[in-house]
Amino acid sequence: MVALLVAHPGGLDSGVIRDEYARAYPNERELTERTLHRRLDSLEREGRLRAEGVRRWRRYLPVDVGPTPPDTTTAAQADGVITVPRTPPRRTEDDAPPAGPLPADDPIPLSPEGEEVRSLVRRPLRDKPTSIRYDETFLRSYMPGTTWYLPEPVRNRLHEMGRTPSSDRPAGTYARHIYERLLIDLAWASSRLEGNEYTRIDTKNLIERKVAAKDKSAKDTQMILNHRKAIELLVEQAEDVGYNRYTFLNLHAALSENLLPDANDEGRLRKHPVGIDGSPFEPLDIPQQIEELFDHMLTTVDLIPNAFEQAFFLMVHLPYMQPFADVNKRTSRLAANLPLIKANLTPLSFVGTSEQAYLEATLGVYEERRIEMLRDVFVVLYERSCERYQAVRRDMAEPDPVRLEYRTQIHSLVAEVVIEGLAPTATAIKRWALEHDVHPTALTAFVEIAMEVIDALHEGSISRYGIRPSQFATWRERVDAAARNSTLA
Repeated sequence: MVALLVAHPGGLDSGVIRDEYARAYPNERELTERTLHRRLDSLEREGRLRAEGVRRWRRYLPVDVGPTPPDTTTAAQADGVITVPRTPPRRTEDDAPPAGPLPADDPIPLSPEGEEVRSLVRRPLRDKPTSIRYDETFLRSYMPGTTWYLPEPVRNRLHEMGRTPSSDRPAGTYARHIYERLLIDLAWASSRLEGNEYTRIDTKNLIERKVAAKDKSAKDTQMILNHRKAIELLVEQAEDVGYNRYTFLNLHAALSENLLPDANDEGRLRKHPVGIDGSPFEPLDIPQQIEELFDHMLTTVDLIPNAFEQAFFLMVHLPYMQPFADVNKRTSRLAANLPLIKANLTPLSFVGTSEQAYLEATLGVYEERRIEMLRDVFVVLYERSCERYQAVRRDMAEPDPVRLEYRTQIHSLVAEVVIEGLAPTATAIKRWALEHDVHPTALTAFVEIAMEVIDALHEGSISRYGIRPSQFATWRERVDAAARNSTLA
């Protein structure tokens, strides 16, 4: 296999290596992807090859070949050099390491401590310990209200930036106010951090019009749709979700649907070992320990008396623990929004950073138990989220008290109108309202609000009411037909 690479000084990706190997050795059994990567990992450990790039851009070169000249690299390859990992017990796709140095225009400013962490994680794999085990004392030593990852001045500054007019309203009020924009921003940005190639426009078309991008993979499409479902869970059930197994397991199930090799791993704590590509970090591998420490993490975060500290604590400890077979970082990013949404603070959209900066910061936690670089990333990203939604906060009107009080009834009514065919007339809605505990003094306002919501229904707003696209299409056809018949009459 090394001979194949020597013949190609510019390097080859794994797919081409497999094809070249098949042509060179036609009488041998075809290499599976797993076998190929195992052999490449072994050759790297023996010092007979190295790798440049990451994920789909990774190329393999013999060790005596210098770095690829800049004029022959792709933009992704130009980011630098990364060593090929040893074969872990099982690879977790959302935890692949970043490639080499950050681009020169990376916008995340780092503190001196953050720079130190970045230097540590960029060391070649051969210069790192051969094994770095999960350290449970990192979690157990955290004392809510006494231990602080975010210093008080930072917490105060974040609160000043993130506070909204809805602070004294029911949980999730502000997130529901900016829901359509937040849904697209967070689904796109969080997916992009996993290498998803959907653009923001692609994401908007998929979420609002149910139109998948034709030039993107089914996996990328599924990832966006999964984010939508998970964000809906956080926003629409903000008063009910919390720091418990129900919330976190269902959040993971929503994010991992149809993306894991074993569907039984969706929404379930893992029962098998996993490894982190390109890193000596070894997560827990004993199911009983995972169960115990997962519960301890949830108990701890519930006791933290500050929403920003809760959010950052989850970004640190959920990926570090790796409680799920995969999709741990995605789960942590959405879970980090849980305390912000519940407190009606500006959510964290993750718009505005490179995949590399975020992954390097997370790797700093895995390998060094150092939070400084991730804290730098967290603070800058939250600042940008606040700037992004500043106009929305400034122009935000006071929530309608009737719509706020009877939100559950409005959701049920809209669903019945579309799914059950309830006539959306003022008389029918008034009768329905009286049967569902709407106070007589609020009837007129309730009917007006309900008819306004029903009239404004579109494909991008139906999921919050539990309405499927097929049900909406059938209802829309029925409404349009009735309108045509009325015109003809």
